[in-house]
Amino acid sequence: MGAKNHAIVMPDASADATLNALVAAGFGAAGQRCMALSTVVFVGGSKSWENKLVEAAKALKVSAGTEPDADLGPVISKQAKERICKLIQSGVESGARLLLDGRNIAVPGYEHGNFIGPTILSNVTADMECHKEEIFGPVLLCLEADSLEEAISFVNRNKYGNGASIFTTSGVAARKFQTEIEAGQVGINVPIPVPLPFFSFTGNKASFAGDLNFYGKAGVNFFTQIKTVTQQWKNLPGSGVVNLAMPTSQKA
Repeated sequence: MGAKNHAIVMPDASADATLNALVAAGFGAAGQRCMALSTVVFVGGSKSWENKLVEAAKALKVSAGTEPDADLGPVISKQAKERICKLIQSGVESGARLLLDGRNIAVPGYEHGNFIGPTILSNVTADMECHKEEIFGPVLLCLEADSLEEAISFVNRNKYGNGASIFTTSGVAARKFQTEIEAGQVGINVPIPVPLPFFSFTGNKASFAGDLNFYGKAGVNFFTQIKTVTQQWKNLPGSGVVNLAMPTSQKA
C-alpha cells in the first residue's frame, strides 16, 4: 500500500496561487506524508512553470526540524535518504531532466543529518521507476499532457489512488476531473485534499487495504458493536398448543 498523489495544472490556472500550492504540498514535511503532492501534470507544457518552481523551491530553508526558521527537516532515516537518492538517480538515468538537485545539500551544524533539499525532475514519463514508486521525500516530478483527457488518463494509469487535485478556473474542467478521476480524495484548487474528520479517508486502488476506511462514518462503523433487539408487548391468549413455525408479522 502506498500513494502517488498527482496534480493536474490547466493553462488557465491562477499562476501565483498554483505555484505556492505546488511548492507547499510538494516539499512540506520534506515530502514525508501520505498526501504529499509528488507529481504534477502540466496540460499544455511545463516550460513556463519550471523556472518559477525552481526559484520558489530554492528559497526554502533546509535545517533541523527543531529550528524555528526551518521549512524542511531531515528525512526519517539514512535508509530513507538512500532510497530517495536512488529513485532520483533512476529518473535521471531514464531521461528525466534534473532542474533542481537537493541530494548533496549541506546543513551547517548537522553535517551528518539525513537531509535532502527540494528536488525537481522534469520530462518524467509513466514508465520511469521514480513515477511508479512512492518516493516519500522532497521530490517533485513534472510531466506534460496535451489535453485534460490525456492528463486524467495518465493519472488513472498509476497503480495508486490516494489523492489527486486539479488547478483551474474552469468549472467545466473541474467537473470532468472530479467525475473521471479514480483517486479517492479529490481536490479542486486544493493541493492536499485531506477530508475533515467527519468524512472518511477514502484512498482507492493500491492506496487502500481492508474493507472500511478510517474515521468519518466508516470509522464510527468500525468501532461500533451492533446490537439488535426484538421485542413484543401484545397480550397473546394461551392456546395450549406450541407453534414451532417461524414467527411472522402476518395476522392469522
